[in-house]
Amino acid sequence: MHRREALRMFAGLSLCQLCTSAASAAEHHWSYAGEGGPDKWSGLDEANTACSIGGQQSPINITGTIGARQPPLRIRWTKHPATIVNNGHTIQLGFEDGNTLHLGDRSFALKQMHFHHPGEHQIEGKGFAMEAHFVHEGTDGLAVVGVLLVPGKSNPVFKTIMATMPPQEGAPVQADPKIEPVRLLPSQRAYFHYEGSLTTPPCSETVEWIVLAHPIEVDEADIARFGKLYPMNARPLQKRDRRFILSSNPR
Repeated sequence: MHRREALRMFAGLSLCQLCTSAASAAEHHWSYAGEGGPDKWSGLDEANTACSIGGQQSPINITGTIGARQPPLRIRWTKHPATIVNNGHTIQLGFEDGNTLHLGDRSFALKQMHFHHPGEHQIEGKGFAMEAHFVHEGTDGLAVVGVLLVPGKSNPVFKTIMATMPPQEGAPVQADPKIEPVRLLPSQRAYFHYEGSLTTPPCSETVEWIVLAHPIEVDEADIARFGKLYPMNARPLQKRDRRFILSSNPR
């Protein structure tokens, strides 16, 4: 418990790492393969120690879940993203104040969302084409909503993001005002809940993960478009260790 609270003190710093601008992204020499790949992250910077010695790392294979009464997700995303950036690791959209996630009696503010190809989490050993992460900041840490993406019918919001994403790494630009983040959520809001970490350096264990159980469908051509920019920007699965994974939808 004390270890967890200490780690949460670094949540603000972790969020800044996630919200990397193009200028600072150039200073980060981590990557998803080669000399800067995931197995080397902890040695690239002393701040990344948790990447190798942490006991609550993400992503994981979601299996052996425990059905439990969980608070409903109250998502209030009414503001459109202000910016979109290719930061050298992913496509990321930044939000100004006004979008919130309420989990029980706690409130979190949506700061940014970004994408991974392929999806980072698995469910019962099943992988997914992509995964969107909605990163929220609260008073005692981060809450990240993970949405799994599969090929299927076109999603207009995802299509707009893919059509307007910067093709090269650079500074943030204004996002298309038609992008409505709430339309990237499935209609069913059952979810898995576990304590974990950032899936990028510094791998801080300050994250409450809310992985939605039902994926959304997006056009396969749009997945391929993202894949041309980032053929692989997903961290390998991490050990579950002794963590509980709670399911809001008991079987």
